[in-house]
Amino acid sequence: MKDDNKTKKQLVHELTELRLQNAESISAELAAEEASSYAESIVETVREPLLVLDADLKIISANRNFYRTFEVTPDETIRSFIYDIGNKQWDIPKLRELLETILPEKATFDNYEVEHKFATIGKRIMLLNARQIKRVFGKERIILLAIEDITERRKLEEAHENLAAIVESAYDAIICKNLEGIIVSWNRGAEIAYGYNAEEVIGKSISLLMPPGQPDEYKESLKERSSGELIKNYETQRMRKDSKIVDVSLTISQLKGTSGEITGYSIIARDITERKQLEDLLQESEERYRRLFETASDGIVLLEKREGKITHANPATEKMLGYTTKESLGNKLHDIGVMLDMGDFQTTMQNLNKIGIINYDDVPVTTKSGQHIDADIYLVDRARLVQCNIRDITERKQAEETLYQTLESLKKAVSTTIQVIVSTVEARDPYTAGHQLRVANLAGAIATEMEFPPDRIEGIRITGSIHDLGKLSIPAEILSKPGTLSDIEFSLIKEHPRKGYEILKNVESHWPLAEIVYQHHERMDGSGYPRNLKGDEILMEARIIAVADVVEAMASHRPYRSTLGIDTALEEIKKNKGKLYDADVVDVCLKLFREKGFTLEKI
Repeated sequence: MKDDNKTKKQLVHELTELRLQNAESISAELAAEEASSYAESIVETVREPLLVLDADLKIISANRNFYRTFEVTPDETIRSFIYDIGNKQWDIPKLRELLETILPEKATFDNYEVEHKFATIGKRIMLLNARQIKRVFGKERIILLAIEDITERRKLEEAHENLAAIVESAYDAIICKNLEGIIVSWNRGAEIAYGYNAEEVIGKSISLLMPPGQPDEYKESLKERSSGELIKNYETQRMRKDSKIVDVSLTISQLKGTSGEITGYSIIARDITERKQLEDLLQESEERYRRLFETASDGIVLLEKREGKITHANPATEKMLGYTTKESLGNKLHDIGVMLDMGDFQTTMQNLNKIGIINYDDVPVTTKSGQHIDADIYLVDRARLVQCNIRDITERKQAEETLYQTLESLKKAVSTTIQVIVSTVEARDPYTAGHQLRVANLAGAIATEMEFPPDRIEGIRITGSIHDLGKLSIPAEILSKPGTLSDIEFSLIKEHPRKGYEILKNVESHWPLAEIVYQHHERMDGSGYPRNLKGDEILMEARIIAVADVVEAMASHRPYRSTLGIDTALEEIKKNKGKLYDADVVDVCLKLFREKGFTLEKI
């Protein structure tokens, strides 16, 4: 019986032990389940995406924020290797290094930044934090991997950096102040504008920039704050570090905190001193133009560019044409008697835009009373309008006509006087009759072929007609001597250019008559007389008459010899071209005789 009792006690003890073990096992499992449920509830409440990995880096659990952030499903995630999530989207080299190298050694890592491009959500920047732990009732490791998506934060930081760079490099002064008017930010533009560097002004009152007598900037801030304006623009003055007062344009904006409260103000200041000076100059210029417009002796009307209608007319226009300003406005030039033919008006405006001014000479104008006058018209581009100046030239034309008639009379008088002089010279030297006239005509033909202006050609003809005027001082017997002249006689002959100069030097003329006569026997190499001039020292008019004189003299009869002929004369100038005679003049003279049929007999 004792053995049986012992056996029963032993059985009860073993059963009790077994029950206790079962109870502990059941309690442990219940505790584990409770702990797991608690852990899962914590995982779900974590704001950042969170993964729970086992020792093999397979995913045990993930929270909702993970699925939502990376756009994957539980089926693509649970029991998958972390590198295989979302069709291997998580195969990130940096992540491998962290989980397989750093984590086993340190059991943790914090704030590792990883950048990766996902097929579903594009490029993301993530901060990774991991902890390696053990289960409560097990030895295998558990890995908690917290993932913070900082892509938007990085974009904001980059935008802030870019904005800061823009602010710092801005030409305008950009200043931030708090509600107490204390400067908290000061860019490079502000340093240039006001002369202070950032260290000198940050932490000081904005009133530092106020000129004496200006309202205090702090009070301005209070007014802005109470008015509720988001942006305020105005122009005022500020004082630089060197005490110089500058004109500025201010744009003041409210700065707000995260909850929408006003924390301060940003001030964008632009130096407008030069603009103000230009505005003053422009105003002064406009005032000056208005005075000139009102007091000008020319008629001035302003036309709009689209159709040419009159928008303004000055008093001189009313006086000249007889139309009042009111009658002129809204009409075109033709309507007030200005018969200006501009062709296509828009084409004319385009040309005016290019060249700035267009002149129309001698335009017929009919006044309101029917009087006919002549006018010069000037169109001037005035940006938005066209200024049309009307200048009455009726009296000027009459004066020009009178002057023309006077000049014609003088020309006739000069021509008659020259003819008298020529006749006087030829009366004393009958053998050279017609010489001066033929020289004048040949010299005139050379000058015409060389394309001299008409007035200069006329001067050459006149001078050629009297180039031997100085021979009046030479005895007639020497001029008409049939034999060879002695040295003394020839020296008297060589003085005739000087004598001609003495006779003509006081004659009023816009042509250098006296000097041409003085030089007509000079030669290019300095071998001529009476002053041995050479090259550019000799007037071109004198070079032309010199060639004409030689050709005519050699081709004509003289008391001491018979004519040598035109061919000999031309050969002479050709042989000495560039030496004695001007090369260009010789070429033209040869061309006249050999190509254009010029003859001395036709004179």
